[in-house]
Amino acid sequence: MYLEIAMLAYFVVLFLTLRDIRIFKRTGYRSYRNGSLKGLAASTVVLIGAFIVQAKPDLGLLIVLIGIFINRKGVRERVFTSAGTLDRFLGKTDYVKNK
Repeated sequence: MYLEIAMLAYFVVLFLTLRDIRIFKRTGYRSYRNGSLKGLAASTVVLIGAFIVQAKPDLGLLIVLIGIFINRKGVRERVFTSAGTLDRFLGKTDYVKNK
């Protein structure tokens, strides 16, 4: 059961990281680039915690929790104005960077 919790946390962090990468590619905002870099570091910590869960569940889940705290993104620019729920979930933005 603990391994499933740790892997769910890993996939959530990875999904949010990929979403930040997509928003950065569409808008060019540096805060989303920094958020995606923090997400990569957090996903690595969560994955290490998932491996440790098999041997020591308490320590492994603590490391997973630390990885989730690393994933905090902070203040971001507003990129969604009229997007629906599914569009926000997938990272589709209303703004596109100038080419």
